[in-house]
Amino acid sequence: METGEAAMKQYLMATIVLLTTTLAQAAEPLRVFTWEGYVQPDEISAVNALLKEQGYDYAVEVIEPWAAGPDQMFDVLRSHAADIAFLTLNYINMESALSANLLQPIDTASPRLLNYKHLNQSLTRIPMGMRGQDVLYIPWGGGAYGIWANMDKLSETPDSVKDLWDPEWRGKLSLSKGQFEPNIALALLAMDKPPFHVNDVSGNRDVLAALSLADGELQAKVSALYDQVGFFWETGPEFKEELLLVASYGPGASAHNAAGGNWSLVQFEEGNTVWLDTINFSRNLTGKKLEAAEIFANYFIGKDVQTRVVNGLGMVAASTLVEANPLIEENPDFFTETMFWPPYTRTASNVMVTINKRAMDR
Repeated sequence: METGEAAMKQYLMATIVLLTTTLAQAAEPLRVFTWEGYVQPDEISAVNALLKEQGYDYAVEVIEPWAAGPDQMFDVLRSHAADIAFLTLNYINMESALSANLLQPIDTASPRLLNYKHLNQSLTRIPMGMRGQDVLYIPWGGGAYGIWANMDKLSETPDSVKDLWDPEWRGKLSLSKGQFEPNIALALLAMDKPPFHVNDVSGNRDVLAALSLADGELQAKVSALYDQVGFFWETGPEFKEELLLVASYGPGASAHNAAGGNWSLVQFEEGNTVWLDTINFSRNLTGKKLEAAEIFANYFIGKDVQTRVVNGLGMVAASTLVEANPLIEENPDFFTETMFWPPYTRTASNVMVTINKRAMDR
């Protein structure tokens, strides 16, 4: 038979476990929809601790699946499955996925967004992320869609995008199969045109028709580029031993380097196209839950997470609090307007689908 002291200790322990379980169950989930690798378990714990400390009865929950593309992200937001999203900036007002209508403006002066003032101001009011004067995003981190070179095998990298068509790279180049728009952007740069020329002229039927011709210059350029490809990756870049040049958005290459690889972003004289991932709030958030979302966002634009954006993901941090931001330091014009991925129009997307299909089916 247990002594009275032992029984009391057991009772107290059971009471603590019951209270802890009850509190955890009582906390309403703050559902976060994000790209793989963007939200880490220790960061979830840190935000949950902040919420509890400040009297908010919410707990961060990263939902499934991972973010994958504009249409998928739009569908998840439309189903009201997410409270917070990490939309890529050009998705917000993309014609095929009007996510802007599912978001609410950011109160940039909120007392819970104290880290907002430390963001790179050139990234905070980009028109493609706004609805009128309303800002629908908080900059989080970005990067380049570029070509990464295997520096264990190369002493020099290509100087120009045009070099990708040289015979020496035949079978040694890897591009994306599913996300083909960047491939067409490379072809346009090699033709001395802006990378998003198809989108830029999508309101001009005659010019767009000329670009989409089966025997046109753009089709020939894309088809010839695909002839150079030794491997098309689908869900993410694969840095195979036989490859010398691999297209990547950045995090994939950085993860490979962290595992012992030695791949470096090629600095083409034409530059690289760039993207920005953002934090967004569902239009359904109100009251205390919206405040909890702001606390989450503030933590994720704070120094600790933004430093991981650089060192852990190989991306460009949106915050000026980080001690080093190498891609920006190497190229202060990294986020130049002409190289920023745009929200594609439906007509431009249709033309690119056709061009890509012809090139793949040859």
